[in-house]
Amino acid sequence: MQTVRLTTAQAIVRYLMAQYIELEQPDGSTTEARLVPGVYAIFGHGNVTCLGHALQEVADDFPTWRGQNEQGMALAATAYAKASRRRQIMVATSSVGPGATNMVTAAGVAMANRLPLLLLAGDTFQSRIPDPVLQQVEHFGEPSTTVNDAFRPVVRYWDRLTRPEQVVQSLPIALHTMLDPGDCGPAFIGLPQDVQAEAYDYPERFFARTVHRMRRPRPDTQELAEAASRLRTAERPLIIAGGGVHWSLAEPELARFAAAHNIPVVETVAGRTSLVSGDPLNAGTLGVTGCTSANALAGEADVVLAVGSRLQDFATGSWTVFKDENVAIIGLNTARFDATKHRSLPLVGDARTTLAELSEAMGEWRSPDEWSDRAGAETAQYHAYIDKLAAPSGGPDLPTYAQVVGVVDRAADASTYALTAAGGFPGELVNGWRSDTVHSFDAEYGFSCMGYEIAGGWGAKMALPDREVVVFVGDGSYLMMNSDLYSSVLSGHKLIVIVCDNGGFAVINRLQTGQGGAPFNNLIADCNVRDVVSVDFAAHAAAMGCESETVTDIGELEAAFERARAADRTYVIALKTDAYSWTEGGSFWEVGVPEVSDRATVLDARAEMDAGKADQRVGW
Repeated sequence: MQTVRLTTAQAIVRYLMAQYIELEQPDGSTTEARLVPGVYAIFGHGNVTCLGHALQEVADDFPTWRGQNEQGMALAATAYAKASRRRQIMVATSSVGPGATNMVTAAGVAMANRLPLLLLAGDTFQSRIPDPVLQQVEHFGEPSTTVNDAFRPVVRYWDRLTRPEQVVQSLPIALHTMLDPGDCGPAFIGLPQDVQAEAYDYPERFFARTVHRMRRPRPDTQELAEAASRLRTAERPLIIAGGGVHWSLAEPELARFAAAHNIPVVETVAGRTSLVSGDPLNAGTLGVTGCTSANALAGEADVVLAVGSRLQDFATGSWTVFKDENVAIIGLNTARFDATKHRSLPLVGDARTTLAELSEAMGEWRSPDEWSDRAGAETAQYHAYIDKLAAPSGGPDLPTYAQVVGVVDRAADASTYALTAAGGFPGELVNGWRSDTVHSFDAEYGFSCMGYEIAGGWGAKMALPDREVVVFVGDGSYLMMNSDLYSSVLSGHKLIVIVCDNGGFAVINRLQTGQGGAPFNNLIADCNVRDVVSVDFAAHAAAMGCESETVTDIGELEAAFERARAADRTYVIALKTDAYSWTEGGSFWEVGVPEVSDRATVLDARAEMDAGKADQRVGW
């Protein structure tokens, strides 16, 4: 057996460089690309001398991108995976201690959204002789525990290498876990500093060029027959398109299935832009941040086909949107865990493959025209409502989020990719982003991670270099994490970033006051501050090398957006927006409201909450 002597760090890098993925093209052809296109890295004493050295040796062929914050670069890697539809995986590496724990939040984002992300963090010495080392947190009764154990709840695969030969087993398992359509999620590998440096005679064949193909599991024949039989009995069927539609590249198959059987489609936040907005069967977004048309149809549906959805509370209205107590839910999902939620009839399989086989099993069956006509009428009202909200008002009032979204929605073309995360923008964008381009939207709402927006935009632009990535971010998220504006300028990955300043955490203020509470500690004006000071976001962005400007109304925003599109580097547009005007609609959402309070408004809100829970679907 031929061998090559390498350090643990060198072996990891060489193995990752040898992995390729077969990418499917829209015309049905395939191309091959690196499964791991590169590494985001911030070096410290725990990874610079070994892993950093190994990466420097291959820098011309395997790029390393320096982030400004470990959380930000791992979020960028997560957004890269989402933009590439789970077909490619980026690595994020940090030193020990705080560098590692900074990445835990990003791991949670990838875990909640079922996205691949490979995290390599430095660790303390396996020998323990130098203990306690710089940045080590000691556990008196558990000497083998380090801060890297904090990743265990937020990754799908966790390992710590204690010998160099373990690379041969651990790395393939990590990759196959991240590539599995049902188990997909982040992987973490801890790299003790002494083990990184140790050498081993690795088999040459371990580094042979390997091409991976995404598995498309076919459904069980009995489950398929039961699902087809149940759908054929439906009078008011409904399809929920979740993020799994994108991961399976199933958008065309979904459109064919819906058209063939005359079934309206509603989308989750993760499944947004599974169908083009103009498709006559696209009834909008479902749930808490959804629209009246989608929720009205869900309330009447008697059979629901949930395709690639986790059925999160924002999609199900905390399980209240389905009003028919006899409604049957068919869970089409590669993950058995999701396919069986809430007494669903499971249909475990790949979305694209299973939709095609399910359509064949259903034959020429179509739902009644009265049902699809009803869906069309409801959807027309939704579009009219959004058109009215998004139109420029021309008055002295501050612009609303809906109007800001409307500017980009009207100006968008096939290259536009909208990206946002926590706060008020997800609710506004899932309603107001009405694109006729599939896979043109990313709202990180699985983990609802403030700070994802700009870092995520950087990662998405790397994955989609020919797309115009437009980032929508509020002042609260901007202030949490903005340093990857600088990363995007340094690396040449141009973004358009729209910063809406509504004076603090306005959407949480809305929730607080909407549930009877007093305004407190959310808007800056309601915080314990000496002076309310406005931030000059455009000047701040300019200090990091961006082109930037501040606008005051929607007309100015429209003109500024065109200048941003013409720019050759990241362009930031800042404006003040209304903190109290939101797109209405949506559904019930269960949050904790006190049973006892001195405020009558809180007690009223509690009574309303209890009444809303009467519609919940209970039990598995």
